[in-house]
Amino acid sequence: MNLWSLLGILSLLTGGAGILLPLLPTTPFVLLAAWCFARSSPRMHAWLVNSRLFGPMIHRWHENRCISMRVKITALFMVVGIGGSSVLLFVPAGWPKLAAVALLAVGFVSVWRLRVCRDCS
Repeated sequence: MNLWSLLGILSLLTGGAGILLPLLPTTPFVLLAAWCFARSSPRMHAWLVNSRLFGPMIHRWHENRCISMRVKITALFMVVGIGGSSVLLFVPAGWPKLAAVALLAVGFVSVWRLRVCRDCS
């Protein structure tokens, strides 16, 4: 097993955990897994791309570079809700808090700028 396959498996497991855990995003990890498998294992890539669970999001991203509105709204709420409360409650005052807020802002703007697919809600 090479490094890309290992990273793909770890990304897929993390994305799978994101289905159950509200703190973990699923889509970016599944897309990363698809990218890794495309470079390492045609069999795993084909399995992932053709899966009923993950295949549609991979196809939408690959063909149109877009995500569903549900995914976008969920991600934005997670950045603000979970990220914001974490910064507020756990990050020390001063430059660490400013750095954390800046990183959250970058994440928020990055998700905000993603296109929403017209064919999905």
